[in-house]
Amino acid sequence: MSLNKPVNILLVDDQPENLLALEAVLGKLGENLIQASSGEEALRCLLNQDFAVILLDVQMPGIDGFETASLIRSRARSQHTPIIFLTAFDSSDHGIFRGYSLGAVDYLIKPINSDILVSKVAVFVDLFKKTAAVKLQAAQLKAVNAELRRSEEQFRSLSASSPSGIFVIDPTGQCTYTNPRYDAICGRLAENWCECVHLEDRDRAISQWQVYLEQGGEFSEEFRLHTQDTRALWVQVRSCPMFSQTGEPQGYVGTIEDITERKEAEATRAQVMREQLARQEAEVANRMKDEFLAVLSHELRTPLNSMLGWVRLLRSKQYDQKMIDRALETIERNAETQAQLVEDILDVSKIIRGKLRLNYRAVHPIAVIQAAIDAVRPQIEAKSILLETEFEPDLPSLWGDSTRLQQIIWNLLTNAVKFTPSEGQITIRLTLDDANMAKIAVMDTGMGIESEFLPHVFDRFRQADSTTTRSHNGLGLGLAIVRHLVEMHGGTISADSPGAGLGATFTVRLPLLNSSELQDKLPGDSLMSVDTAQKVIW
Repeated sequence: MSLNKPVNILLVDDQPENLLALEAVLGKLGENLIQASSGEEALRCLLNQDFAVILLDVQMPGIDGFETASLIRSRARSQHTPIIFLTAFDSSDHGIFRGYSLGAVDYLIKPINSDILVSKVAVFVDLFKKTAAVKLQAAQLKAVNAELRRSEEQFRSLSASSPSGIFVIDPTGQCTYTNPRYDAICGRLAENWCECVHLEDRDRAISQWQVYLEQGGEFSEEFRLHTQDTRALWVQVRSCPMFSQTGEPQGYVGTIEDITERKEAEATRAQVMREQLARQEAEVANRMKDEFLAVLSHELRTPLNSMLGWVRLLRSKQYDQKMIDRALETIERNAETQAQLVEDILDVSKIIRGKLRLNYRAVHPIAVIQAAIDAVRPQIEAKSILLETEFEPDLPSLWGDSTRLQQIIWNLLTNAVKFTPSEGQITIRLTLDDANMAKIAVMDTGMGIESEFLPHVFDRFRQADSTTTRSHNGLGLGLAIVRHLVEMHGGTISADSPGAGLGATFTVRLPLLNSSELQDKLPGDSLMSVDTAQKVIW
């Protein structure tokens, strides 16, 4: 019986208003409420239905509650059905004693607290459902055992001609029967297949077999055997317990099958797949390397050409101060762009070689975000982008490298500005998530991310458009660096986008310091390598 299926609850009372009140109180249980206005009607209901519990009024004309309970208990089908007596008149010890002597599970005096009544009834409803489920499982188990017994008889008649090796082991672990196919695989003199297992597989095979003998269940493993001609033979061994007609354990029956050809075919396929995968990975790596080198040369040459061009113009003739200022501003901007490219390449090199280090200290997340916003503000204002911030106040501090944390937010903001059109919108939201971590979400209304590229957005050297003619510059390293820095701080980062043209959201989660952790930090040692800091935090 399903625990979710409604069960029957019998409500017996000669007053319709009492029945209505009980139904209103117990209706929240979602069970099948059946009403009876007299003892006689209650007994008729019990003829063809089973009930999880009976709520029985004591004072009723004709057959009262006590007599009704006695008749209920006299029938085998309902003798164990729980009865809860309800009364507004007989609260004497004699009445209560008489109710319990008739097998009542409870005796409640009206007016009755609705919450107490619901909780008491719910207990018996749950017990009724679980009892029914146990009975159903017992019936199913009985049917399975009967089928196993029939299968055993069929096994005895077919085992001699079976194409698989068959063995029988008694409860003590001794092999008592093998069929001809077993003898052909393991050898006629082998009393137990474990004796034939290859030396490299023997310890594993024996330990797994011992666990199976101790715990029961089913056994299925693959091993190599030594055969009489000294060649290695792959076999699959399966086994399950045997039971007698009365359900007593009689040992174990198992099969052993030669799977050498299958294993050799699998090994060949695996080798081919490894070679194909290695070739594909090499092709992808070469293509990514070529694309990255092309993009790198383009990205380095573009600001360099601009700087060289302005330098040559300044040398060729005299310009007014306005033009000189413009030239210097352009040269400075391109120099900073080129410096950032070099910094990204150096960071990736440190990450690959495991040399990137962090200087840990207590840092407030709002201060980190504000510093990153200040650094990106000229780019935001140049494109007339609306920037909104939503900061949850009173968050604890982070324990991390303030420069690298600012680099994380700066990269995400720069990425958002790059792919958001003029007069678009960027939102930065700082909240506390369900795991008590700082949750920083950077949302934009930009060009979005294609679903096919979304799983690779944090990969090194991966860009949705890796051609040198793309509309947005960059080496495809920023988000990869961001992910590594976030993970070094013990956090996580994820990207989400509804699709092309629908914007994107990057969410960073970083662990926060509670007051006790902050007091544990060494006051004179706030700068430390990543290895030392990890020992303090984790």
